[in-house]
Amino acid sequence: MSPQPTQPLFADLLAHLTRTSVLGPAEAARVVAEVLAYFSETTTEFVQRRHGELQARGLTNDQIFARITEELPARRVAAPELSARQLRRIVYG
Repeated sequence: MSPQPTQPLFADLLAHLTRTSVLGPAEAARVVAEVLAYFSETTTEFVQRRHGELQARGLTNDQIFARITEELPARRVAAPELSARQLRRIVYG
């Protein structure tokens, strides 16, 4: 379960956002919640989401798996290096 922005841990961040942007407290909390959810995505969830996004753009699986392989090391927690076969297993089971 990912941390929630209402936890005391994020009080300083929420105060900073409301002080330095046009965001109100509720909007700042929503933005922080979205960022936390994005960065708490597992490798499997990321691969499945990106596959769907890239497939919707009309890319082939070979293009998709090459792109995902390039993107994985840039994730917040670097994912292990995965082969195209491992990526296919994540997507198709």
